[in-house]
Amino acid sequence: MSQPNAPDHPPVIASELRAGADERPVPDKVVFEDPHASIGGMQEAEVTRVRSLRGVWRIALIVATAATIFLCINQQFALRFFVGYTQLNTEYFYLLIALMLPFTFVIFPGTETASLDRIPWYDVALALITFAVSLVLMSYIRKAAEAGWEFGGAPTPAYIAGLIMWAMLMEALRRTGGWSLLLCILPFTLYPLFADSAWLGPLRGTQSTLEQATAYHMLSGESLLGIPIQAFADTVIGFLVFGVALMMTGAGKFFINIAFALCGTFRGGAAKVCIFASGLLGMMSGSIISNVLTAGTMTIPVMKKSGFRASYAAAIEACASTGAVLAPPVMGATAFIIAQFLNVSYAEVAVAAIIPAALYYTGLFLQVDAYAARHGLAGIPRSELPRAWDAVKEGWYYIFVIALLIVMLLYFKRESHAPFYATALLLVLNQLFSKDTRWTFATIGKFFEVNGRTFVELAAILAGCGLLIGAFSMTGVISSLANDLLRIAGDNALLLLVMCAVTSLILGLGLTTTACYIFLAILVAPALEKVGLNRMAVHMFIFYWGMLSSITPPVAIASFAAAGIAGSPAMKTGWESMWVGSIIYFIPFFFVLNPALVMQGNYFEGLGLMALIAFGTVFICGGIQGYQIGVGDLRHTGPLEWPVRVLLIVGGIVVATPGGGIVPLSQFQVTALGFAILVPTVFVARLLSSRSTVVIPTQSRSMRSATPI
Repeated sequence: MSQPNAPDHPPVIASELRAGADERPVPDKVVFEDPHASIGGMQEAEVTRVRSLRGVWRIALIVATAATIFLCINQQFALRFFVGYTQLNTEYFYLLIALMLPFTFVIFPGTETASLDRIPWYDVALALITFAVSLVLMSYIRKAAEAGWEFGGAPTPAYIAGLIMWAMLMEALRRTGGWSLLLCILPFTLYPLFADSAWLGPLRGTQSTLEQATAYHMLSGESLLGIPIQAFADTVIGFLVFGVALMMTGAGKFFINIAFALCGTFRGGAAKVCIFASGLLGMMSGSIISNVLTAGTMTIPVMKKSGFRASYAAAIEACASTGAVLAPPVMGATAFIIAQFLNVSYAEVAVAAIIPAALYYTGLFLQVDAYAARHGLAGIPRSELPRAWDAVKEGWYYIFVIALLIVMLLYFKRESHAPFYATALLLVLNQLFSKDTRWTFATIGKFFEVNGRTFVELAAILAGCGLLIGAFSMTGVISSLANDLLRIAGDNALLLLVMCAVTSLILGLGLTTTACYIFLAILVAPALEKVGLNRMAVHMFIFYWGMLSSITPPVAIASFAAAGIAGSPAMKTGWESMWVGSIIYFIPFFFVLNPALVMQGNYFEGLGLMALIAFGTVFICGGIQGYQIGVGDLRHTGPLEWPVRVLLIVGGIVVATPGGGIVPLSQFQVTALGFAILVPTVFVARLLSSRSTVVIPTQSRSMRSATPI
C-alpha cells in the first residue's frame, strides 16, 4: 500500500526557539507545517513497501489516472464523449480495470527483497498481460451479455483470458493486501469448483466447472464487475479526487489550526485538539493509517509536550483516526460499498453514521478530560495558540466547499456528482484566494499521481473482493447458511450479534476493513436480518466491528503506526488504544438494539437516545479513567476505588443501553436500573472523597491554565 510521506518536522513552539538565546521562555504561537505537504497516497491495508515511479512510468500513471477521472466524469454526467457509441457500464468498469490494475505490478514489488529503485522485467510483463486481457475481456462483454456467456458457453479465447485475469487479480490482491488477504479470499473464489462436496456440510452449494466459474467471475455483473467495483467506479473515485484536492490545497493546516484554536486551552487541550483535528483530517483521506501518519506527526509531539505519556498520546491519535472513517460527510471506501449492498444512496449511509460518530467522539473527549483531570494536565496557554478568526480568514473557502458538498449530498441527493462540483469550486477558489497553495503544472502532475496510486491500490483490493461475492452468488449457499446460523444461535438475536461481533473482530485481524465487511455482509448479515433487525443497523454493525482490529491487539495497525511516531512500545500502545476507545465496542450494539440511532425511523427518538447514551458515557469514561465529573479523583475513595469504578462503568452501560425490541426490559426499566446502580455509587464516592486526606500529585508541567469542559 502506498504510504504518505509524513512531514519530517513536528510542530514547533516558537517560544522554545527564542528561549535558547536568553534562557527565558517567551510565549509565542505554535507553528504548524501542512501535514500533507509531502503527501504520497492513502492506505487501505498493511503493505508499505512501494516504488516511487519516475520517468516514463510516472508519466504513464499520470496519463492513466487522468483518463480514469475523465471516463468517470463522462459516465456520471452522461457527457457522451464517445460519439456514436454508448458504453455499457460493464465495459466502463473493465476499461477502468485496464487503466489501473496493471500499475499494481509496477508500484507494489512482488517480494520483500525486490528492488524499489527499478522495475524488473517480469513485473513489466505482468502489467502488460493484465492490460491486454482486460481489453480482451472488455471486447467480449457486449456479446456475453447478449448470449448469456456468464452461465457457460464462452468461446475459448474469452475462457483463457478469464483464467489469466483470475490469476492476475489474485497476485494483485497479494501485493496490495498482503498474504493474509489473499489466503482469506483465494479459497472462496475457488469454492464453486468443489461446492457440492459432502465434507462442506452446511456450506454445500451448486457446483460449477472451471469454465463456468471463470465465465461467471469475469463476464457477469455479480463478481469481478460486481458491487465493489461498481461502488469504486460510481462514487469512490469522485470522493478520492475531492480528498486529494483538499490535501493539496492546504486544508490540513487549516483544520489543524482551527482545532488548536478551539480546543487548545481546555484541560488536556492537546489531546482534545488531536481528536478534533484527526476527525477533520480523516475526511480527506478516508484511511486510518494515512490519517495517523499525517495528523499524528502534528498532534503526538504536542500531546507529549503537554504532559501526556507517549503510549497514551499514541493511543489517542490511533482512536481518533479510526473514528475518522466513520464520520460523515466523507467516510472510507467501505461506506460506499454499504450503499451498494443496501441499494441506497450514499447520503443515507452518511446520515446513518452521524449519531454513532458523534457518540464515539464524545466518548473520546470525555476519556481525555477525565485523564487530564486525574493527572492535573492543563491546556495550552492562549498566547501560544493560533487565533480562530485568523484561521477562518485564511481558509474560509474550505468551509464553503464542504458545505456545498453536504448540501448536494443530503438535499439534492447527487452523490456521484457532488465531489466533482466541490473539487472544481475548491480549485477555482484556491487559485483566486491563496498565494501559498496556488497550483502550478507540477502540482497538477502530482495531483494525478497521488490519485493514481490510491486508485491502483483500491482497484486491486476491490476487484479481488468482488470474486468473493461472485463465488457465493454462483453457488446459492447464502440462504441456507443464514438458516444454519439461526439454528446454531437458537433464533436468539443477542447471541447472534455476539457471534457476529467476535467473527468480525477475528476476520478484521487478517483482512482490510472493506474485505472484512464484504465477507460478513454476504455470510452473516442475512441471518441478522432474518431475526428482524434493521438492515442499515446490521450493516453498520458489521462495518464497525470489522474496523475495530485497527486498535485491537494483536494487530492494532493504527496503534502500532502511532506508537512509531510517539516512540512508545507498540503492544502497550495497542492495549491502551483499546482502553481509551472502549466506547466504540458498545456503540454498535446500541444502534442495533434501536435503529433510531442510525436515523431509521423517528429522528427525535434518535436524538433522545443519543442524549441518554452520552449521559451514560460520562460515567463509563469516569470509571475507566478514574475521575468522575461531580465526584473528582476516585483515588480519594481509598480501597473502594476499583469497586466504585466498576460500578460506574456497569451503571453507565446500563443507562446507555436502549430498551425494548429484543431487550426484555422497556426503556424506562433499563434507565431506572442504571440509575439504581449509579446514584448510590456516586453518593458513596462523594462521601468517601469528602473525608479523604490523600494528596494526589499532579503532572501539569509548565502549562498554566486548565479550563475544564
